[in-house]
Amino acid sequence: MTHALPLPVQAVLALLAGLVLGYVHFGALRRLSADYLSGRARRALGLQLARLGVMAAALFGLAKWGALPLLAGALGILLARAVVLRRAGAEGVGG
Repeated sequence: MTHALPLPVQAVLALLAGLVLGYVHFGALRRLSADYLSGRARRALGLQLARLGVMAAALFGLAKWGALPLLAGALGILLARAVVLRRAGAEGVGG
């Protein structure tokens, strides 16, 4: 299978996509938790399903590109997770 972009470019784009995806995915957890705690379970469930659906679709798309872009995207997600957790820790739990 031939690709329009060279593999290193795909890996960099996948890393950037993973960073954005991870930041949005893990950043939405605060809103999700607030919704559950305030009794807005339907809204929280919708947000949860959307988060998981977007994550699954993005990872599937990266997998279609190949192993290296998938791994680079996963690395981006993990890096974004660390950033979100560090920021949440600095702001405190109740933020």
